Amino acid sequence: MTRHDSLKPAAHRSLGRRSLLGLLGATPVAIGGAWALSGSAEAIGATGTTGAKPSPPGPGSSSVPVDLRPGGTFDQFLAQLAAADKFSGTMLVVHGGRTVLTRSFGMANKAKSIPNTIDTVYCLASVTKLFTAVAIAQLVQQGKLEYEGTLGTYVDGFPSAAADHVTIHQLLTHTAGMGDYHALDGYMTAAADWNSAQQVLSGTMDFIRKAPLDFTPGTGHQYSNSAYTVLGAIVQQVSGQSYYDYIPQHVFVPAGMTASAFHTRPQWQSDRRIAHPYADQSPGQPSGPRTDVVDQELFIGLPDGNAFATAPDMVRFARALLNGTLLDPAYIDLVVGAKVPAATLPAKPGLPAKAIYEAYGPGATLRNGKWAVGHNGGNAGIATLVEWYPSDWIAVKLTNYDPPETMAVDDKIQGILTQ
Repeated sequence: MTRHDSLKPAAHRSLGRRSLLGLLGATPVAIGGAWALSGSAEAIGATGTTGAKPSPPGPGSSSVPVDLRPGGTFDQFLAQLAAADKFSGTMLVVHGGRTVLTRSFGMANKAKSIPNTIDTVYCLASVTKLFTAVAIAQLVQQGKLEYEGTLGTYVDGFPSAAADHVTIHQLLTHTAGMGDYHALDGYMTAAADWNSAQQVLSGTMDFIRKAPLDFTPGTGHQYSNSAYTVLGAIVQQVSGQSYYDYIPQHVFVPAGMTASAFHTRPQWQSDRRIAHPYADQSPGQPSGPRTDVVDQELFIGLPDGNAFATAPDMVRFARALLNGTLLDPAYIDLVVGAKVPAATLPAKPGLPAKAIYEAYGPGATLRNGKWAVGHNGGNAGIATLVEWYPSDWIAVKLTNYDPPETMAVDDKIQGILTQ
């Protein structure tokens, strides 16, 4: 599902990634059972390349679409974008336990001449919401939460319009009536002074509590960063652990995500492993100057965005979600199954029609009669995607350039794997 942050500077992120159609009614669709995986996450051992010549197809390459083979049209497309300085980051495509294509281009840190590689750690932007959604499902599985439970059951301080009527289901599916805390008056000014994880989460929640709902819960659809931050606060309250402790312990570690974390801004600035975000400061120009905007970010990410991971770690996460490592089978189905219609995109020349749904965290796109499920994210100097498809395919795109420059990558890989 394609959803991106606005392209305002990071310190001024505003309303949702894009405007989707209003809620069309809840239509649960059971698709989780299609995601049984056979490969091992530890089979991901490919070495990233930075503009290198493609390697020849490996054993079993006959099962790989021609367009996805090294040197194929997708590989050429990435190389062309990189040559035009429109792609800086890592692309990883796996089938079963085998890496089909891995490419890295551009610089993680231009000032220090550090290139992007398969081991580069990237800011994930809204892909982080997947971790929060899994944490919620784990607590539901344990009987500590209910999807139809109301907000006021789990956290205090909300007015009755929200506390008594907003449900976990609505928070997960962007139908609660909440918007984007970044756009609230005074938020970015206050957030600039926060220098601890606790300050960032509690301070953001204070702003969200005071914001009125944009519509009656359950009667509309609006992509909401605020809703997912609230979900993270619920995880913290119900589990008795800091959100920043819960996710590493219950998601990253069991999934084998050894390079994943919630890094602070000072760590982002200084750690050579982490890609800096380079934003185009003059949109619309043929090749505007790119500026490192890491200094404009919050002290630490929140449950709605800005955890960090490598591309192989994101494949490990997808496998752990789908193979039962993180959740029991019934709860996997609940998380990845389409629930709320969000948009129908008509066919265009060369592009088939797509129906887009909200699941419990991921977005689910029905294209050519096949499901593509996952999440993307974007902000100034950040564009990300993790998506999985039938027949054991997973694609991960992590970049440190602006979203519009790489959105065509998302559509192209989805089109190939849903043919």
